[in-house]
Amino acid sequence: MRDARAKGRENMAILVTGAAGFIGAHVCRALLALGERVVGIDSLNAYYPVALKQARLAGLVGNSPDFRFFHGDFAEAGQLQAAIAGESIDRIVHLGAQAGVRHSIEAPREYGHSNLIGHLELLELARELGVRHFVYASSSSVYGDTSALPFSAESRADHPVSLYAATKKANELMTESYAHLFRFPATSLRFFTVYGPWGRPDMALWRFAEQLFAGQPLPIFNGGHMRRDFTYIDDIVAGVLAALARPPADDGAVKPGGSRSPHAVYNLGNDQPAALGDLVGILSEAAGITPILDYQPMQPGDVTVTWADIGPARRDLGYAPATPLAVGVPRFVSWYRGYTGV
Repeated sequence: MRDARAKGRENMAILVTGAAGFIGAHVCRALLALGERVVGIDSLNAYYPVALKQARLAGLVGNSPDFRFFHGDFAEAGQLQAAIAGESIDRIVHLGAQAGVRHSIEAPREYGHSNLIGHLELLELARELGVRHFVYASSSSVYGDTSALPFSAESRADHPVSLYAATKKANELMTESYAHLFRFPATSLRFFTVYGPWGRPDMALWRFAEQLFAGQPLPIFNGGHMRRDFTYIDDIVAGVLAALARPPADDGAVKPGGSRSPHAVYNLGNDQPAALGDLVGILSEAAGITPILDYQPMQPGDVTVTWADIGPARRDLGYAPATPLAVGVPRFVSWYRGYTGV
């Protein structure tokens, strides 16, 4: 028989921002599969085709009675309150943001609105509700173009090379102050180059697939001297769920990332950085097409290598990425063929 505490949580819900996004929609599906009630909010902005976001909601989340979707902007306090009206929220998974390193150079105010004001609104909501856990998306981009490998959450990350990265670092600093002042548990997850089915069209793998099937040259930046810690979506989702289930304790002990408040910072990567050429080779083999390569210089805002130190996440969360690039890329290609009809 369930105890009184468990009974009291029967009608509690988890708020997921960016619910129609790549990671958000996968996380919503996984939470629903665990029997959780989920409230999702997403502005469905036009940074990339809205049809893809709607298809994610339909294909991944479906018509579950335990899911309620609100089309709105979480950076607007009134819309955020409307999204949770009538719901009892005890946890927040904040995955919504204006994404894209290069786009942040062209449209900085969009990042200020969604990533800074939006994050503040979610922190205020977490404070007001007294949530059991506030889990939020950060990014490997906070590390900048450092030479210290692998990237450790214990290292300083004070030199972002894009505004997008700066907003993500700012999110961590804002959360640290709230965790210190209001003592609610919070966990930052620094994602490393997430890929897989239902991914984003602005990410390298999707762009390469699109160009490959169209018979167009693939732009290879920095002369191909780029490495990324590509991380499959299923591994990322497993990491998010593991983190959500383990809120950091308010015990004064130092947490990953250095905080003595109930605020932890973890890398979620694959711990196996791959050269850009390796990605192209696996993609080409899976597609059965010989690529045309167009070598180009380094792009503003990019970094040459990312590599996650996932030791703390392994130790504290049981995080264990299990999908190598040679398995994940063919899965993406299979999905991409079905979705696009190529």
